[in-house]
Amino acid sequence: MRMRLIIAVGVWWLCHLPVAFAHNLALPAPVLAALQRAKVPSDALHVVVMEANGSQKTSPLLSHEATTSINPASLIKLATTIAALDLLGPTFVWRTSVYIDGPVRDGVLQGNVYVRGSGDPRLVVERVWLLMRRLQGLGIQKIQGDIVLDRSAFDLPERNPASFDGEPLRPYNAAPDALLVNFKSLVFQFTPDRSANVARIHVEPPMAGVQFPATVALSNADCSDYRSSLRPDWADPLRIRFTGSFPAVCGEKIWPVAYPAPQQFAMRAIAGMWQQIGGQLTGQVRDGLVPANLQAVFALESPALSEVIRDINKFSNNVMAQQLFLTLSLQARGSGNWDASREAMQTWWRDRIGGEVPVFDNGSGLSREERISALGLARLLQFAWGSPTMSELMSSLPVSGLDGTLKRSKSQSIAHLKTGSLRDVAGIAGYVDTANGKRLILVAVLNHANAQAARGALDLLVDWAASQKP
Repeated sequence: MRMRLIIAVGVWWLCHLPVAFAHNLALPAPVLAALQRAKVPSDALHVVVMEANGSQKTSPLLSHEATTSINPASLIKLATTIAALDLLGPTFVWRTSVYIDGPVRDGVLQGNVYVRGSGDPRLVVERVWLLMRRLQGLGIQKIQGDIVLDRSAFDLPERNPASFDGEPLRPYNAAPDALLVNFKSLVFQFTPDRSANVARIHVEPPMAGVQFPATVALSNADCSDYRSSLRPDWADPLRIRFTGSFPAVCGEKIWPVAYPAPQQFAMRAIAGMWQQIGGQLTGQVRDGLVPANLQAVFALESPALSEVIRDINKFSNNVMAQQLFLTLSLQARGSGNWDASREAMQTWWRDRIGGEVPVFDNGSGLSREERISALGLARLLQFAWGSPTMSELMSSLPVSGLDGTLKRSKSQSIAHLKTGSLRDVAGIAGYVDTANGKRLILVAVLNHANAQAARGALDLLVDWAASQKP
C-alpha cells in the first residue's frame, strides 16, 4: 500500500513539472559524442526544440539546460530585430536630412551645408555619393562655407574600439553613430597586374587628406595569410602603407578595415566624396548642430527596415544592430542612448513575451553582459512566428548551407537560423523544416571555452530536429 502511494505521488509530480522541464529527453547520442570529442560537458549546451505554432504551454520535444541564463552572443540580434519589426514596422526608414543656410548664385552656395543623421545603419559609399549628387542637383558646385555634420540624434559616450577584444581595426568593432558613414570602414581592393609585377590598390571611400599607396609588389607566396604578407602600417591615419607584398595566386581580394581614427572618418569621407564628384569647398567639414530655424531642402531615405534586418541577421552586422537598438529610444524619446533603449527592450519584452526578462546591453551580442535563456529565445521565436511580420523575419535569417553566416554549415536540412559566436560562445536559433512538413523552433547555445570546437554538435541538432515527426 505504501509503495503504491509512493508511485502515485511520483507520477503526479512528473505530470505537474513546469513545461520547460517536461519531456526533458536525453540529448541525441551523436550530439553527445560530438561534445565529448570537443571536450565540452553536456551541461554547457543549452537546447530547446519545440513546435513553432504551439503555445507556451506546449511541451517541447527536447529541453536541456533550457532555463539557465547564458551569454547568447549574436543570437540577441533576434530580440533587437523582432522588437524593431513590432515597434517600428517593416516599412520604417531612416532619413538623413540636408539643409543650407544661404542663397545659391552661379553655382556657389553662400553659406553652409548641414547634414543631420538619424542613425541610418546603411549609409554606405554609394548612398553618400547619391546624397552629394542630390546636393549638386540644387545647383551647388561650390560651397562658400562649411559642411556641418549633426550627430546629435544619438547621445553616446566615447568608446575605444579596442575595448572589447583588442582588435580596433576589425569593422565589427565600429561604434554606432547618428551619422554612420560606411560603417567607419575603408574597403581595400587588391588586383594583381602580373605584367607590372604589382597589385593595384583601390580604396573606398575617398578620404580627404589621407594618402594611400597605388600599388604593392607581387610575390610568389601562398594565399593562406595574404593580409599579414602585406605588412600593413596603420600607425599614421593620414598615411596608410603596405610594406610587404601581395601573393599573385590570390587573385582579386577585398579587405574591409576600420579606419584607425574613427572620430575623423565621416568628415574625411564626406569631404573626399564631395571633391571626387567635382565639388569645391572653401571651408571645412566639421561637427555641429543644425540651426533651429532651418528647413531641410531634401532627405535621403534608407532602405526599409525589412531590408536592413537582412544585413543584420544574415551577416550578423554588429554596428547595424546597435544602430537599430538605439533607434528604438530615438523614436520613443527623441534621443537615442543605451539606457533608454535597454529600458524600451525590457518594457517590450514584458508586454509581448513575458517570463524572465533578458539582460540587454547593446542589442548586437558584442557584449559580455547580455544574458537570456534558451527557453527565452524559443518563446521569442514563437511570438515572431505568430506575428504579422513573420515573413520579414524569416527572410532575414541565414539559410543552412546556402547563404550568410550559415553558408559553411554541414547540416543537410532546410533551416532558417541566426548564428551567434564569441570566443567562448557558439549558438544557433531559428526555424527547422521537418520531414513531415512541420516547422520547429530550434535554439542551441554552447557556453564554454571550447565552444567553437563543438560547432559540429549544433549541425547534428539541426539534422535531428529535421528528422522529427511531431
